[in-house]
Amino acid sequence: MIDFFVASVHHLIVFGIAAVLAAELALMRPAAMSPHTVRLLGRFDAAYGLLALAILVIGFGRVWHGAKGADFYLENPLFWAKIAAFGVVGILSIQPTMRIAAWRKRLKLDAAFVPPQEEIGKLRRILLAEIHVFALIPIFAAAMARGIGY
Repeated sequence: MIDFFVASVHHLIVFGIAAVLAAELALMRPAAMSPHTVRLLGRFDAAYGLLALAILVIGFGRVWHGAKGADFYLENPLFWAKIAAFGVVGILSIQPTMRIAAWRKRLKLDAAFVPPQEEIGKLRRILLAEIHVFALIPIFAAAMARGIGY
């Protein structure tokens, strides 16, 4: 029953990450950008970081203490593809996180600050890339759950 609970939490966190990425993408539009939006993006980005940390803790907990055992994961190339995809998503998320933090800092100095459209467009493209790579993670997970690659 514990394994079921931990697996359920793991899946809910993944859905949470997907929701946060979708929300950030929806907000990251020139037409939607405002000082309020910058603050919202900061909150969503903080949630994204916490969820990413939580998925690592829960995920590696499942690897080492889950019902399938570490060998099921560590010997499966799809597990490593899933980890690689997560790493790529993490690397892609660095620039948006840094820009959003800079925008929030600028907003504290100028309450009417709105980010330049070029930056918004660039970060939107990065968020789209993140979402596309992130979509590979559950695909790899579904394949692993069916014993593919083991």
